[in-house]
Amino acid sequence: MNILGYFQKVGKALMVPVATLPAAAILMGIGYWIDPNGWGANSALAAFLIKAGAAIIDNMSVLFAVGVAYGMSKDKDGAAALSGFVGFLVVTTLLSPGAVAQIQGIDPSAVPAAFGKINNQFVGILVGIVSAELYNRFSAVELHKALAFFSGKRLVPILTSFAGIFIAFILMYVWPTVYGGLVSFGEGIQGMGEVGAGLYAFFNRLLIPVGLHHALNSVFWFDVAGINDIPNFLGGAKSIAEGTATVGVTGMYQAGFFPIMMFGLPGAALAIYHTAKAENKEKVASIMIAASFASFFTGVTEPLEFSFMFLAPGLYVLHAALTGLSVYIAASMQWIAGFGFSAGLVDMVLSTRNPLAVNWFMLIAQGAVFSVIYYTVFRAVIVKFDLKTPGREDEDEESTSGVTGSKETSELARQYLKALGGHDNLTNIDACITRLRLTVKDGNQIDEKTLKALGAMGVVKLGTNNLQVILGPLAEIVAGEMKKVGVSEDLTNVKLP
Repeated sequence: MNILGYFQKVGKALMVPVATLPAAAILMGIGYWIDPNGWGANSALAAFLIKAGAAIIDNMSVLFAVGVAYGMSKDKDGAAALSGFVGFLVVTTLLSPGAVAQIQGIDPSAVPAAFGKINNQFVGILVGIVSAELYNRFSAVELHKALAFFSGKRLVPILTSFAGIFIAFILMYVWPTVYGGLVSFGEGIQGMGEVGAGLYAFFNRLLIPVGLHHALNSVFWFDVAGINDIPNFLGGAKSIAEGTATVGVTGMYQAGFFPIMMFGLPGAALAIYHTAKAENKEKVASIMIAASFASFFTGVTEPLEFSFMFLAPGLYVLHAALTGLSVYIAASMQWIAGFGFSAGLVDMVLSTRNPLAVNWFMLIAQGAVFSVIYYTVFRAVIVKFDLKTPGREDEDEESTSGVTGSKETSELARQYLKALGGHDNLTNIDACITRLRLTVKDGNQIDEKTLKALGAMGVVKLGTNNLQVILGPLAEIVAGEMKKVGVSEDLTNVKLP
């Protein structure tokens, strides 16, 4: 697996711990609705909910260690998750300020400030990756009969604890420099204020095609470089009291996404529909309506973005620029709202009673404007440059596009499997929320036209052996069904469109 493919795997694994954030957002959001003034001081129920949500936010580092270890393990086994937890405890305990002072024989006041921030998502991700690699390599090892009890999966947490000692030793000397570099990078963008927020949003969108936006997000949304925008925002009153959040500033790396995801992209979808060929409008409408609903309601934009990302890359760059502009405007005007999962309607409603939400309703007005901008600009650019957005493809590309495969998921999985060259051509089948993530032996066996005819919104090639097929929310189900298909099963009779 090449480096890009490996980072793709890490990015997919990061979705496991990130998926816990909606729970925190819902719990804390409802708590703030119940007690908008006291934030738990005037209502036991509100305090209960806010504290419950904070339990997730305050432990995101260990959740990253556990989630990444689990997500990157070859068979998604609990032993890998346990190993991640063990490794994280070892590393963070050995690198706590008190332990560093004792090990190095120095005064506690002389311990670098970096070790006060060792309990962070960066360390969690690092430990998670190491734990997963140890699990994938040693989970099937058989020891001598005298030690047979510790064979296989039981061996991995033990090895991880020793690996944690090694990691801690290295980080004891490297972490202050790494931390300083991360802080400098974050401060460089943070020091640019609203312009920096806009630049971050621009690159956030540009990295989505290769799935590396998660790495960029961790710098600004979590406590890798001291910004920690999402947890600080969700912390609400607690964050304000502790001095980790500033009203009108905290949330600036989130707020401007709401106008784009709730209004801008649906406006683009309408433009794509209106510019589609007459005979394809019905088909395009079904795709755009579903994708727009996902974007507006939940903030999941990939189904819509991938519908034009590769068909019209210039249009996607324009979308990235407009996203950067939106985030810049929201930050400049201090129109602030935050999210636990993504910038959709659900998170906006939940964040409205958060004490850090400032003039959040103006994001709706901004969204209305951006909806018009997206529609107007997308329609004009598509028509002027004759871009091949959905429904405007050439006839030979459209000949099979009306076919969506079998309605039965198991049969659909077989169809995808056949179009990918069968099990013999696949060395790894995985999925994240919207994408099949595959490792193939021979890329020439991939039938992209058939994949799109079956309903794929895009096909992403990463090097010679790594492939992503964009399916939308159905991706994980299809991947599971593909794995169930027997390696020796004959796919000859599987009909393709």
